[in-house]
Formats: sequence, C-alpha cells, structure tokens
Amino acid sequence: MPPVAQDGNCLIYRGSNFFKQRLILSVLSGKPVKITQIRSEDEANPGMREYEIGLIRLLDKLTNGTKIELNPAGTSVMFVPGLLHGGQLHHDCSCQRSIGYYLDVLIALGPFCKIPLNVTLRGITNSKDSPSVDHMKGAALSVLKRFLVVDEGLELKIVKRGVAPLGGGEVLFKCPVRKTLRSLQFTQQGMVKRIRGTVYACKVSPAMANRTVETAKGVMLKFLPDVYIYTDQNRGKMSGNSPGFGICLLAETTDDVVFAAEVNSHTKDESNKDPSIPEDMGKEAALRLLDEIYRGGCVDSAYQWLVALFMTLGQKNVSKFMTGPLSSYTVHFLQHLRDFFSITFKLENPENEEDDDAVAGAQKVLLTCVGIGYTNISKRFI
Repeated sequence: MPPVAQDGNCLIYRGSNFFKQRLILSVLSGKPVKITQIRSEDEANPGMREYEIGLIRLLDKLTNGTKIELNPAGTSVMFVPGLLHGGQLHHDCSCQRSIGYYLDVLIALGPFCKIPLNVTLRGITNSKDSPSVDHMKGAALSVLKRFLVVDEGLELKIVKRGVAPLGGGEVLFKCPVRKTLRSLQFTQQGMVKRIRGTVYACKVSPAMANRTVETAKGVMLKFLPDVYIYTDQNRGKMSGNSPGFGICLLAETTDDVVFAAEVNSHTKDESNKDPSIPEDMGKEAALRLLDEIYRGGCVDSAYQWLVALFMTLGQKNVSKFMTGPLSSYTVHFLQHLRDFFSITFKLENPENEEDDDAVAGAQKVLLTCVGIGYTNISKRFI
C-alpha cells in the first residue's frame, strides 16, 4: 500500500498492516513516519496491540533521540527516528507474538548500530505466528553472514525455551557492526547436501519428541541419506511456562543456502482443535521442507525481504540475488523500499521457464538493483 500522503519528509500511512516494515525502514532512512487509522474500525478493541507497543519500546531502547507520539485511543502513531545506538539491552517481549517478531528488527538494524548488539529477549521462543528462533538461527543468520563478510561476534543462542501461550523463554542475540555492507551477486543455490533439525519438548513426555523425529526422518531419508535430527528435551525451569513440542528442519546446500520449515503443537488456548499427534507433525514438517526446496532460490522464502533490504543498503554496485516465487510480504516490502529509499528492483525470470512450471509456482525470480551505498553514520570507523 503506497503512502496516503507525504508531508515534507514524513510518510503517512493508514492501517495496521506492515507496521514492522515501516518502522524498520523509518529508522534506517531517518524519515519520520505517521501511521493513522490503526484498527479504527474495530469498535470493541481499537488501536495498537500490546506487541506493537512492545516493538516501539524496543526501538526506543535501541536508538537515541527517537520521538514517539501516540493518540489516546492508540489508533495513530507518529514515529520520528533517532540514531541507532545498540549496546547491551534487555527486553521482555509480549506473549501475543513470539521473540522472532522482535528478532527480525534486531537482525535488520544490528549491523548499523554504534555499539555491537548484545540483547537478551524474554518471551515465546516457538509459536505459529512468527518464525521460531531455530528457524532464524538457520535461515536469517545465513543471509546476514553473506552481507557482513566476516561474521565474528554474530551469535543467536537459546538460553531457555518457552512455548505459547505463556512463554518463559530467553534468547541471547549478538551482532557486530559494519561500516558498509558488501554488494552481492548470488544466483546459484547449489544442491541440497544435508538435512538437520531440532525437535523440542517442553513439559511433555520425551516420547513425543522421539516419535516426531522418527516420522520426519523416515520421510527425509527417501530424499537424502545425510539426515540428523536432534532432540531438545527441557525440564523444570528451562522448559518455560507452557507445555508443547515442535520440530524445525533445515536443509543446507553445497553453496551454503539454508531452507527451513517448522511445525509447532497446538496450544491449550486452541481448545477447538484436536491434540497434536507427533507422527502428523513430523510428516508435515518434512513435506513443508520439501516444498521450500522445490520453490528454490538462494534464500528461505521467509527472509526474501531481508535480502532485498541488504541489497538496497549495499555499496553502489549492481547486486543480484536469486529467490523462489516472491511472497506477498516481500512484494509489499519492495514497495516500501521504493517509498523510503526511492529504489526500484528489476525482477525477471532468469530461466524463461515454461508456463507449466509457472502455474506450479516454482518459477525463480532474479532480483537486481544498484545499492544506495548506505554507511553506518552512528559509529566512527578508523
């Protein structure tokens, strides 16, 4: 959705969609953003949700000089970004969204802080609404490493697990700072060489995890012989505040591309659904991973937007990156990049595939752009 209006340097949007995208790009571009009519049509519960306010608080901790104005009903917010500072932070995430919702922001902004990030986040580590920490550790960090070149000081560690709805998990994220990101030409995804995975179990029988592993492994071994799935059994204080279990599978290629897929058990809040069956979850996760591999490209589909962001911020050279079919989230992100940075991408189908493949949804997209030469202005580099 394009901005409704532009008041000088300030972009004005309506509605609650793509709230996180707009705030990330506002901080990086230095352009103020005003978002109005946030769920104003919802008479029972209008305005921003708790997790969105938590996101603004995190950005406030992350920056110096940010100004935020909310109207009393919470249906309008004016966000004037300050300078990225970083450093050591602690943040309690809302249990309406998982930690992954907030980690997206830290991964996007981390390289441009003044002081390397050392952030402790508390909340839900695994849920259905956002990529889990396991998913991000495999898929998102592999993207970040490509653009940082040297990944010394980059770490994402699960200290304690906590599943929905009550959370109780804890995650540590460290990110180094860089003066510039490199421009990248990456169009070969390589062949899948191994499958790795993690099955976690919190406050449930260890048999649940073992049954999930057996089924997922049975499906994946038909595809590839090198399959190893770890079990992460959590007890006592290390298992969070809610029972649950789930699986995250990662496929690594010969060119270090990582595809990910995950399935989490139903929570006790979802009383209208039948209890989760480990065998069904293992099979579903394996089939989702095979679907992700089939879509192809050089990045997991959940992090196409991160590639587009780093290509935009790269040095003033041509960057090329191959992805699978673009998700609707990525399409809107490209539109927002045009609003904030006046940059447009060239999108093409490099293989000129037949229409049959296009209908099946397996067509590749080659993203091409010239970076804006974004420089980390928060830190002095010698």
